[in-house]
Amino acid sequence: MIVIAAKPGRPQDTPAATACGGDACHADRCHAASSKLRAGARNALVLAVCQGLYTGAISTDLTLTGLTGYQLAPDKALATLPFALITVAGAIVTLFASLLMQRFGRRLGFALGAFVGGCGGLVSVWSVFHGAFWSFCIGTAAVGVFQAFAQYYRLAAADGVAGPAKSRAISTVLAGGVLAAIAGPALAAWSKDLFPTALFAGAYLMVAGLGFLSVLLLLAFYRDADPAPLAVAASEAPARPLAAIMRQPIFLAAAANNIVGSMVMTFIMTAAPLAAVACSHTIDDGANIIQWHLVGMYAPSFFAGRLIERYGLARVVFAGMALNALAIAIAVASIDLAAFYLALLFLGVGWNFMFVGGSTLLARSHLPPERARTQGVAELLRYAASALGGLAAGPVLLAQGWSALNIVALPALVLAAAMTLWWAAAETRKPALSSG
Repeated sequence: MIVIAAKPGRPQDTPAATACGGDACHADRCHAASSKLRAGARNALVLAVCQGLYTGAISTDLTLTGLTGYQLAPDKALATLPFALITVAGAIVTLFASLLMQRFGRRLGFALGAFVGGCGGLVSVWSVFHGAFWSFCIGTAAVGVFQAFAQYYRLAAADGVAGPAKSRAISTVLAGGVLAAIAGPALAAWSKDLFPTALFAGAYLMVAGLGFLSVLLLLAFYRDADPAPLAVAASEAPARPLAAIMRQPIFLAAAANNIVGSMVMTFIMTAAPLAAVACSHTIDDGANIIQWHLVGMYAPSFFAGRLIERYGLARVVFAGMALNALAIAIAVASIDLAAFYLALLFLGVGWNFMFVGGSTLLARSHLPPERARTQGVAELLRYAASALGGLAAGPVLLAQGWSALNIVALPALVLAAAMTLWWAAAETRKPALSSG
């Protein structure tokens, strides 16, 4: 019997390759993987533009809704309610949004969220013209629905690329908000006087326009994509119980950074314009403070992903916590206008580092079949905490003042640090366990 030895190293000589057609099958797989990666990169760019439009819309609400609420509220203690309802509505809708997009696709889900946001802007315009506080609350809640869907932009981009590129994809999407973060409050300040008989109505008309423009861009250019090629094999594994996923140190660290970072940021940011006015600064000063805060939130996205790749995820999120603590220290130390600017700027950068890091951890904490439930629950928890922060900001500011409000946020940062340390310790134990 003559035995012919196969040449090593050729993929067509393996049983799997022979069964699927040798080199031709290998080339087809490479081409398919390359196409999916290109589609993921294209979707990330589309989502970055939509992130910019969404940020422009939401920054208008962040800048003016507290002041508009104060103008319209029958009881001034309700002044921050319309602002808080943005987050409350987002918390209610976020899990539903994740499950809806799992069934009908993210393209239609994102377009639906943007459409509801545009309608909310129109309702807000009508409410300002008629001095109607409660319908204004409905309008801001609709913008919260827009926010609930838009917060999945970053996770959609991360799900379309391989593991090492997830931080970069998340940063790309968030970077889309930089221009809007700069221009949004400035446009809000300019457009608030567009209708002389209805202060702030013009700004909410811009919210409507940005929402409807997002609908057009999403339907025209965004395409639903399969999970990243390297995740396809993992998708064949059965989905784990949600409780088992949530007990993982990586999920707890992701949740702690996303929840605490967002809650602390919302709590302080909601109160900042009102506190600035109470400290004898102008309404325009309050708008400019939020503008620089938004720059701090989104500008680091140009390099946050690279910082994570170079220095590690843990160091970046701990830097975010340190910046939040620094912002609180500055706010407590002084009520000068410069202190408001610096505190809100550092608060924004700290949020960005914690949010990009936490989102990266969340994207790594689950398998593709577990995506909708895991991401939906994580976002629901984050929104609930942010809503609590937004609702508490007004009463705490009125009762305790600006300095005390900032100090209240410190224990939450300590909790986030503890959860992150637990995850980091678990990560360092993995090589030792595997080698043993």
